[in-house]
Amino acid sequence: MQKTVHRFSACLTGLFAASVLLFTGNTPLHAQEAERPLNRILLIYDASNSMNARWQSASKMAISKKLITEILDSLSTVPNLQLALRVYGHQKPYPPLDCGDSRLEVPFAPGNARKIIQTIRGLAPKGSTPIAYSLTEAAKDFPPCDNCRNLIILITDGIEECGGDPCAASRYLQRQGIALKPFIIGIGKDFSEDFYCVGEYFDASSENDFVRAFEIVISQALNTTTAQVNLLDADGSPTVSNLNMTFYDHISGKPVYNYVHTLNYRGLPDTLTLDPLHVYDLVVHTLPPSRLDSVVVRTGRHNTIALPAAQGNLTVSMKGSRASVTESTPCVVRMPGSTEIVNVQYINANNRYLAGKYDVDILTLPPVCLKNVDISPNKTTTIDLPMLGICVFRRNGGGFATLYAIDSTGRQQLIHSFGENKTTETLYLRPGTYIIVNRSRYNLRSTATREKTFVLKPGATVEVSL
Repeated sequence: MQKTVHRFSACLTGLFAASVLLFTGNTPLHAQEAERPLNRILLIYDASNSMNARWQSASKMAISKKLITEILDSLSTVPNLQLALRVYGHQKPYPPLDCGDSRLEVPFAPGNARKIIQTIRGLAPKGSTPIAYSLTEAAKDFPPCDNCRNLIILITDGIEECGGDPCAASRYLQRQGIALKPFIIGIGKDFSEDFYCVGEYFDASSENDFVRAFEIVISQALNTTTAQVNLLDADGSPTVSNLNMTFYDHISGKPVYNYVHTLNYRGLPDTLTLDPLHVYDLVVHTLPPSRLDSVVVRTGRHNTIALPAAQGNLTVSMKGSRASVTESTPCVVRMPGSTEIVNVQYINANNRYLAGKYDVDILTLPPVCLKNVDISPNKTTTIDLPMLGICVFRRNGGGFATLYAIDSTGRQQLIHSFGENKTTETLYLRPGTYIIVNRSRYNLRSTATREKTFVLKPGATVEVSL
């Protein structure tokens, strides 16, 4: 067994050498420059009565104590790592059942591995197994930290005995962003069916299995892995680039990484470093966003993540009009048949969208509403509009007035209501036929209503007086 633990120590040394290379080799520049997070591992250790049972050469408690203390001794020299210890089932004997028997025995602090070892050596198994309660209480064990990775390793020889829900407790920790998905090492028996929803389970049916499980857990807990994101064009080739990508934690919904996608000098997607303990929702900030949920990255290999991102351009063109008018006229791009707004661009601007069909509302007077505008990959779709005209309205004494556009069937479309106290207003209008209806505020008879029809041509200026 001593040979196995030495192997763990040697593996640990190699692990951190590899970790350093990951952060100084192919890592993007901004990831190299960023301060590495502090790794904080909370051990939740089972000291319940069942740990008195025999397990191979001695009791479960005696063997697990020996192995854990030797492993912790190896971890004591690891940089950028803090440890803490919570124990359950060690304060009151069973029976009776005590479902509150769980306590943080050693809080997080630099260089406290020796204190944890001494505490573990002094434990005597006594009580029950309140796993859900221990996980819930673990939320208080992690002091506030702006740049920490919080991890939990649960070591147990049994399942929940107090009617709690360890799965719900684990989800709470993850959704609140308190800790990543826990690791569980099950001693002496396979409890995987009971813990699959709690975290990543490792079966330690033998002493050697226990050490191997711990080795894997530490490797996953403290290492990063590499990945590339292939943004696919219309032909399925990874040629799309220069887009911001956000990796969100799938459980908590909180952003973990922002990367601006890059193609290297060979035209290949750049290599990223990712934390393998997260399940990610990847959002590429195209218009509209391109999304891939529940992305899992595997340790020990280079991961490739692919999603479609073929794009085309949209331009709403109006030549000859004043820049002050075109630059302030919004064009609302929506998903087809939906009120969901994808983007607001302006006349004579050029914007990129995922290839597909969109509804476009151009908010001139009157507005232009186009359905199912097709934006093709690597092409520019241009909507050409005639130059606006200028209309100056003069109303003696102001009053109550409205302006209508007349369509080809003679129907009136209300497009503007004039200010009651304004005697002069200037509007930029699309070419067409219009009618203004006005009644002076000083004349209280409906029969005093006046109207005037006029035609506005592209780029023309007309004056309408009432």
